[in-house]
This record gives sequence, structure tokens and C-alpha cells, in this order.
Amino acid sequence: MATEPVHKSAHYGIIGHDAASLIRSVENVVIAGALRPGEALPSVRALARHLGMSPTTVAGAYRDLRQRGVLVTHDRSRTVVAHRPPLAVRLAPELAPGTVDLASGNPDPALLPELAGPWSRVTPAHQLYGAEVRSPRLARLAREELGQDGIPTDHLAVVGGGLDGIERVLEVHCRQGDHVVIEDPGYAGTLDLVRSLGLLPAPVAVDDAGMLPDELATALERGATTVLQVPRAHNPTGATLTTDRATDLRAVLARFPDVLVVEDDHAGPISDAPYHRIVEGHARWATVRSVAKWLGPDLRVAILVGDDDTVTRVLGRQRLGTGWVSHLLQDLTAATWEAARSEGTLLEAAARYAERRGHLLAALRAEEVPAWGASGLNVWVPVHEEVPVVQGLATRGWAVQAGEAYRIGSPPGIRITTAALPTERVPDLVTDFLEVLDRRLGTRRG
Repeated sequence: MATEPVHKSAHYGIIGHDAASLIRSVENVVIAGALRPGEALPSVRALARHLGMSPTTVAGAYRDLRQRGVLVTHDRSRTVVAHRPPLAVRLAPELAPGTVDLASGNPDPALLPELAGPWSRVTPAHQLYGAEVRSPRLARLAREELGQDGIPTDHLAVVGGGLDGIERVLEVHCRQGDHVVIEDPGYAGTLDLVRSLGLLPAPVAVDDAGMLPDELATALERGATTVLQVPRAHNPTGATLTTDRATDLRAVLARFPDVLVVEDDHAGPISDAPYHRIVEGHARWATVRSVAKWLGPDLRVAILVGDDDTVTRVLGRQRLGTGWVSHLLQDLTAATWEAARSEGTLLEAAARYAERRGHLLAALRAEEVPAWGASGLNVWVPVHEEVPVVQGLATRGWAVQAGEAYRIGSPPGIRITTAALPTERVPDLVTDFLEVLDRRLGTRRG
């Protein structure tokens, strides 16, 4: 009987005598570029025979590499290098002149508060070692704003952005190998962070109303120790918790009182959606509210609140590293927040973002193209194949984001950031999108 040939990539330096060494070898080969994104690896049987290892061991290594985001499997048969393995820093692609950027996920600069006025209302002063690490001005404002959403603020920390806060909470509570529930699709940065900490993502599907309760229950029954969840303006899908869905998720979590729950409210007041908590009555929890999307990405500040033990651990770990977030930055953030609130800047931004997102959703649905986007800055459009759609739109002057970096097991899709999409350009975008899908005027050619 003929034996299955060894794929050429087995000769690209992949070695190993057990699962751990095989995993390290594949990661090293990918980092070195010998195996490139989209290139197929040998089958489990072929590589096992080539290395003299058990197929079960190789299959386990492949499974671990998929969880780390190094590999993906297509059609349950072909294993390839992921297009965005979280192994090394990669530069953002350059956009051709004239391309409309609907890929970067940035807010519209025209809708961000100006900084000159708030900066004039900041009194610079030196902050010395051993002083209070939280700016009283920012802490007072944060407690007032978060309290209006029903979020307890007895224990509060200031951290260097949303992901910094999430990372600090995971570091003080999780151990390598712990399974962390994460939305699928979900924010690529959070997924990369989880993997980089040696944690294993436990994907839970989402719809327009957020995580699916039955899938969350299954993940927790299988031993997941932590839940990461975005309550509104979910990136990339725009999903937003409803009252009923939040109630259902709280009921699931009540059965697992020892699970850590982290809520990432990254869009805050520009979400154009109410805040629904899922951690009411939970012993271990944290809520992180970053200001990047609504006051400006260069204000590397986020508010972190949670239970006493969690916040105390985060503050202790912070003192061993950066020490604190600069009070100059904290006070500028507070002054900008105060000005934006009094001038109505945030309400205006929320309305404009909702209008732009709504225009695109309506135009796509009018052409019977499924699309998600209940709130926030993005619209998620399911597609059969991501790369051809992204490339096709790029040739027509539109940069959109392939969904692979955001997905674990969910179907393909593309993310379109509508934050700065002029409403008058929406018909052009939809026309070009239909052409790429070969669905112009509802017909198919070929």
C-alpha cells in the first residue's frame, strides 16, 4: 500500500521528539519565515511518520498551535499557517494613495475632542515616589461616570489603556494553561494577548445580542476559569448586550461563582447603547473602560474597577513595573473628559457614528447582504472567502479588514470600520462590494 508523501514543509527545519519540542519548532520556523502565512503543513500522519512520533502526539501539538493562533485548519483537513500568528510585531500594511481606510479601526479624528483647551486647564506638578498613584481629579470623574452605569467604583485603578488593564487582571489571577472564555469572533488584540500569556482561548459564539448563554455554559462546564466579555460596541461585530441576554448570562455565571469575569467597555459613551452588566453579585470581577476610542488613542489611559482583591493585586503589580500612569496624562484625560461632557462632544460623536454605521447596514441589507452592527464603530459582513473580498475591494480603493485575525472557529467575515465613512460614499462602497461578490444587480456571471 502506498504511503502518504511527506509535505515539503516537513523539511523546513521542523523537528521534535515530543509535543513541546514540536510546538517550539513550528513556532520558530514560522518566525523565521520558512513557513509563510497560508502555507500548508504536512498532515498529522505524514509528519508523525517523518519524525518518528505518534500521530496522537502530533495531533495534540497541532491543536495547541491552533489555540495559540499559529495555525488554522480549513475544511477540517488542511492545516495552514495563520495569516496573523501572534509571534512577532508586524507593521500595518501601507495603503495606496486615495484608498479609503475602513480597516484600521480608528475613530474619526474630526469627532475627537480637541486637546489645546483642556491642556491649558492642567496645572503641571512633579509627582514623587510614594505619592497617591491616582489623580484625584480623574478618579472623582471616573467614579461619577461609571456610577451612572451602575458599576461599583469602591476599588479603582488607573492603567495604561484597555489591553494593559486586561493584561494586569489576567496576570494576577490566571496561570499558564488556564482556559479563558473569549468571544468568537472577538477583538484580535485580546485574542493575541490571551495567547501571549500562555492562556488557552475557549471560544464562545456571539450574535447581535452578545455571547450565546448555552455556549458560555458549555465552556465553563469544561473548566474555563475566566470570562472576557465586551458588553457593547463589540469589535469586530458591533454586538451589544440586551437586557434579556445580560440576564441569561448572569444566570449562567451564577452557577460558577469562582470564575473571574472581565468586562471590556472600550467604547463607553460613544457606544450609542445602554450598559448592561453581567457580573452583578459576582465575587471576582473587573470592568475596564478605556478612553482611546472617544477621547483619543494617544491618551493611553483606562479606568479599571473591580473587587477589592483584584484591584489591590493590580495596583501592587503596577508598582513593580511602571509604578503609575503619569499624573500629567491623567489630568489631561480628566480635563478633556470634562470638556467633552460639558460641550456635548461625546453625544455628537455617538450620534454621528450611529448614523454612519446605520447607513451602511441599511444599504447592505437592501441588497440582501447579511451584516451585523448593533452599536459601535464597525460592521461585520459574513463572506465565503475573506482574502479575495479584501483584495477585490482594495483594487477599487477600499481598505477593509479580513476577519481571520478575529476568529477561532467562527465562519469567515470582513470588518468594515464605519467611523469615518462618509454617508455619501456608502452607495459606492456597496456597489463595489457587490461587484467583488459577483452579485451586481442580483445576477451571477460565468
